[in-house]
Amino acid sequence: MGNSMTSKIQLYGAWSSDCLENLDIIFTDSQTWWFTAHLSSTVISDIVENLMVKDNSPSIPDAIDRLFTDIANINRESMAEIQDAQVEEMAVNLWNWAVTKRVAQIISEEQKAKLCHVACKLACMGEGSISSEKAIRRQILMTMKTGKVWVNVGNAMMADKFFQAAMASLEQLYVKLTQRSFTETQLTMQKIAVERDVFKVLSYQAESAVAQGDFQRASMFVLRCKDMLMRLPEMVEYLHSLCYNFGVETNKQNKYEESCFWLSQSYDIGKMDKNSIGPEMLAKVLQLLATAYLDWDDREYYDKAVNAINLANKEHLNPAGLFLMMKILLKGETADEGLLEAVLVILRLDMSLDFCLSIAKLLMDHERESVGFYFLKIICEHFKSSENIGRALLLHIDMLLKRNEELLAKEKIEEIIIGHQIGRRLTTELAGWLHNALWKKAARSFEVQNYTDALDWYNYSLRLYASDQTDLDLAKLQRNMASCYLNLKQLDKAKEAVAEAERHDPANIFTQFYVFKIEILEGNSDRALQAITNLENLLRDKETEDNDLRTDRSSHTMLFSLAAQFALENEQQIVAEKALEYLAQHSEDPQQVFIALKCLFRLALPKISQMLESENKKKEMDRLLACLNTALLKLAQPFDGETFTSDSRANEAHWFRKIAWNLAVQSDKNPVTMREFFILSYKLSQFCPSDQVILIAQKTCLLMAAAVDLEQGRKASTNFEQTQLLNRALKQIHKCKDIWNLLKETGDFSNDPCETLLLLYEFEIKAKMNDPSLDSFLESVWELPHLESKTFETIASLAMETPAHYPSIALKALKRALLLHKKKDSIDVLKYSKCMHNLINLSAPDGVSDAELCPLEEVFGYFEDALSLISHTASYPEMEILWLMIKSWNTGIFMYGRGKYVSAEKWCGLAFRFLDHLGSLKRSYETQMNVLYSELMEAVDKNKGSRFNEE
Repeated sequence: MGNSMTSKIQLYGAWSSDCLENLDIIFTDSQTWWFTAHLSSTVISDIVENLMVKDNSPSIPDAIDRLFTDIANINRESMAEIQDAQVEEMAVNLWNWAVTKRVAQIISEEQKAKLCHVACKLACMGEGSISSEKAIRRQILMTMKTGKVWVNVGNAMMADKFFQAAMASLEQLYVKLTQRSFTETQLTMQKIAVERDVFKVLSYQAESAVAQGDFQRASMFVLRCKDMLMRLPEMVEYLHSLCYNFGVETNKQNKYEESCFWLSQSYDIGKMDKNSIGPEMLAKVLQLLATAYLDWDDREYYDKAVNAINLANKEHLNPAGLFLMMKILLKGETADEGLLEAVLVILRLDMSLDFCLSIAKLLMDHERESVGFYFLKIICEHFKSSENIGRALLLHIDMLLKRNEELLAKEKIEEIIIGHQIGRRLTTELAGWLHNALWKKAARSFEVQNYTDALDWYNYSLRLYASDQTDLDLAKLQRNMASCYLNLKQLDKAKEAVAEAERHDPANIFTQFYVFKIEILEGNSDRALQAITNLENLLRDKETEDNDLRTDRSSHTMLFSLAAQFALENEQQIVAEKALEYLAQHSEDPQQVFIALKCLFRLALPKISQMLESENKKKEMDRLLACLNTALLKLAQPFDGETFTSDSRANEAHWFRKIAWNLAVQSDKNPVTMREFFILSYKLSQFCPSDQVILIAQKTCLLMAAAVDLEQGRKASTNFEQTQLLNRALKQIHKCKDIWNLLKETGDFSNDPCETLLLLYEFEIKAKMNDPSLDSFLESVWELPHLESKTFETIASLAMETPAHYPSIALKALKRALLLHKKKDSIDVLKYSKCMHNLINLSAPDGVSDAELCPLEEVFGYFEDALSLISHTASYPEMEILWLMIKSWNTGIFMYGRGKYVSAEKWCGLAFRFLDHLGSLKRSYETQMNVLYSELMEAVDKNKGSRFNEE
């Protein structure tokens, strides 16, 4: 390994600054973090071995940082055990690896600078006290290169140390060279080589000084380099470029004085070798110099700027130099005569049309109109045969319009239009520019309500279009003109313009909007409705074609708002309502939707309240129902907290839930519609704070909806339909129960029948559906202490209502009802009599034996209870007494027929007791009953033996 290292060191002796970047790769990787102040020869050997076999290790950056930090603590004494040759070899290997192009892909420029720094330090340590000429050359190259790399990475202060070391080594080399035996020619060549390196170091030091903002040092170094150019002419181009770059950089930093110095030096140096530096480059330097003088102080350095630009144009005349010359003349407030002379010179120089127009525009921008317009005039004349003459004419028009020279502008426009029509056509680009200018002018007139003037400008644009023009912008132009005609009350002309727009672009929503406006103004409601429907269809089609968010969607939907406003202004309420309906459907702005719907309801509600029940009213109700569903959907969507807060959401929900409630009340003749409105009111109320008012409203909505579903279920034509309706009602009942439980916590609702209704509704549903949980449901019902007799009577009735058939439940309910009647301090005789009638009729129906439902002894007790009350009150209904009498008599006859003579006598006797309490009807039955009773008794006497056989 030692021999190979030696060969590498020998190779290094032949290096020069020009081939420094082309060194062989011999330092491949690094674990140089092992390198410390206590280096030993063994450790160094291990480092070199690892470096030559490792490649692209991820730990390289950390190793470089560690090595760079450690080198500051190392000197030759701390490496005494290592020989100079070994230190030199290590430095060479490290340097070679650092400067290879392949390594540049592995490490950053800063890491490269650190490696060069370390290698350079090691190389200097390896030299003896009296360095050889070869070693000095190596030090010069390494210190120069290291300093340059530090400058490139932005550490100029670090770079300065290496440049100083390089300069010291150059001085040392110069002394050694003068002490050697050279021929005069050889010595001269050696001195030139040294001087060339001195030149490079000085230029690098200048770069470092500029980077540090030290202008004095930088200029000193550059001037020293400049003095050396006579002996080093090959360095002229390099120093010229260096000064130019300094000038550009300082100009960017607004250091105009420094920039002017560097650019002046660049120009002076460039003149030394015009073979290498062409006039284009010299002109470029002078142009930038002139600009720097103006930016520095255009008053104090105006003359210098003029001299610089004149010199630039002498060096190399080009458009950029001429344009800058005009800028400088304008800055200096040159008289019009001087400017005119300058522009004529430009024209004589045969500059392009576009360049001449840029000069004219420059003059106009600096408010030198007289020269600018004159120049435009002679430009038009000079380039009249050019196919691009339209550019000049259009610029002339643009300048006239900007300065409100409208009459002159119109003359030029006429000239262009006539030329366009007879064959001197504008290019598509220029025609578009003119259309744009004319439309802008028309728009400004429209804004100040000068519609006649706006039409003048639009007519110019219209004349530019060929008769077969199919550009959609033509339809837009016709719409704009129609708008002007409408504002001028010229309806016929507006219709013509809209018809043209429709011919060119019938599928455009703005075209249809103008069709709509025409129909409204003509009072044709049906056609206006059709137009607004067409508008909605077009918008829907566009949404289908483009599912992405459309940037113009808001402007399209806003047309519905404008349409509604326009219809109302012209007393077309039906059309306005339709426009508001479409606006609510298509707008993505919740606030806009709510405003539209509120306007719609305010228009529709008074009309609805006056409509008789009809198919038209039903359709109107369905439409309003759909609108409320739209409001519900918008309330349910996520919203931006800044524009639509939770409070505003609640306020909107309150408003719409009240509307739904009122519409439900107005739909009493149509229960199905009424239910839909109540359900909507409930859903809308869910966006409101759950206070007592809202809970009451929710409870009522659900209760009413359940009642409607239950009623519809009773009338259902099929079992499937009935089951669906009853199940839906049951769900609403359960929701209502939850709300009722919350509501009871907010106050006293003892007089509210809600709980009883919910109980009855749920019982009826379970009974009709033959729900197996009916018995368990009733267990809790029987225990309720606050139920009234009427509730139990209703349960009894429902228990027997088809398709339900639960006589035992009905009987139990009637018994409880009767008991509650009897417990009252003051019995309501009418209610009592009705309850007793139902109980007896259920307990002992006609033709039913005593054992089928209720023992006759128990039934007999009911009769006696009724008789007892009849005996103590005169208000018991006579027809009920009659019914009781007949019922007991018939029961006695039924017993007789069954051979139960004792029971027959008892029941018939009971009938006579009721007969005693009949009023006007007593005479009608008394004789007949006595005759029949006598016959019955005779028959009983004949069969006395059988009475003892009764069970």
